[in-house]
Amino acid sequence: MADSNITKLALSNALKELLEEQSFEKISVSDICERCHMNRKSFYYHFKDKYDLVNWIFDTEFVEVNQANARYIQPGGYSFDERWKNIEIMCDYFYENRTFYRRVLKVDGQNSFASHFREFVRPLFRLRVENLLGMEDVPEMVYDFVVDGVICAIERWLMDKNCVSAEEFMYNLKKMIQILYLGLDRRVSEDPKWLE
Repeated sequence: MADSNITKLALSNALKELLEEQSFEKISVSDICERCHMNRKSFYYHFKDKYDLVNWIFDTEFVEVNQANARYIQPGGYSFDERWKNIEIMCDYFYENRTFYRRVLKVDGQNSFASHFREFVRPLFRLRVENLLGMEDVPEMVYDFVVDGVICAIERWLMDKNCVSAEEFMYNLKKMIQILYLGLDRRVSEDPKWLE
């Protein structure tokens, strides 16, 4: 492993440890450096600020999780079940790291992780929405509605003080989608002009 990655991992582990003890707002770059016995110059060589470090942790770990998911993909591409399995594995990752994500999702404003998270995952969900709806050219408003709903559901789930397991969250998410689909299907069946 390159020295640069060793340093970044040491800084990320230090931040994760500190987040087990206190809120993100109370943690300084000096605290992170002190925890892993590095100087501030080393930190700023690799990261602009502690927000940049949080985003690097997510980007790096999330890519690793998605690469590990590749083993579930059958030759010929993603099936609906494979796409759903991918989301389940992503939720398992968030659940296992929920203390970290609860703390960083509380931060609002410019450079916040919540903004970075939304920007990062939106393009990843596009193919999943297209597959779910069986359409290649999903209208942007529909895409935004579905993706924003999933992202908000994930954030709300992680922030809940009684955060249920990833398995239970996924069950509830599937159930909610099923209820919405059946309700809308029934409504349109009763009055086909309802959507006009």
